[in-house]
Formats: sequence, structure tokens, C-alpha cells
Amino acid sequence: MTNTFIHSLTVTKDDIDDMNHVNNVVYLRWVQDAAAAHWDALASDEMKHKYAWVVLRHEIDYKNPALLNDPVKAETWVSSRTGVKSVRHVRLSHAQTGVLFAEAVTTWCLLDAVTKKPRRIDSDITSIF
Repeated sequence: MTNTFIHSLTVTKDDIDDMNHVNNVVYLRWVQDAAAAHWDALASDEMKHKYAWVVLRHEIDYKNPALLNDPVKAETWVSSRTGVKSVRHVRLSHAQTGVLFAEAVTTWCLLDAVTKKPRRIDSDITSIF
């Protein structure tokens, strides 16, 4: 996991479902939040105005339930880039015990922010990941 970015969060009451654990949709939101935080931390303002990202595919495996007030560590990294597509991984685990909550692999597509058309991932992006 080279160039891993860490995004921290805490399970809130709004994240909990009728089974008293984090709802599966919340994990997906955390996956997207970790990706956005990684992009925001590394991309310049110019890049943020020039490019946009959209999801093409999510794969998520749920391992253990997260509970109210659990501290969550979201580790994310980009494993590959081809043409307009980028593959990002996210591991969601308990920040103190290391218990794995979920793992996700997401395929993203880079867009031109103005035209909203797919755009090849150039060296300005590959250099920051």
C-alpha cells in the first residue's frame, strides 16, 4: 500500500441502522469521503477546477460491524490508472484495535470539469498519487 492516505472519522448516531450497527450505505459514503479527502489533500486548486471524478463501479466486502462511537480509520490508495480510469482501494478499520470493518475497490473516471466528458489521466495527476 504505497502512497496510502489516512482519513479519520467516528461512527455517529445517524450512521446506525435498526440492527444497531453501521448501515451498509454509510460504508459506501465513507469510501467516497476518503477518496474526496485524498483528492482535496493532494490536488492543487487549478486541478480541482480543471478535473472532476465520477464513479463507474464500487465493490465492497463487509467484514465486521462498526458500532456507535467507534473510531474509524479509512486507508485509501490508487493502485492503477489506464486511459480515463483509475482504481482506488479503501480499507475501513477500527482506529484503535485494527478490526477490519470493510474493504472496497472503486473504479473512477476522470472528467473534464467544464465539458463533463471523459479525459485521459495525464502526468499531473499520476505524479500526485
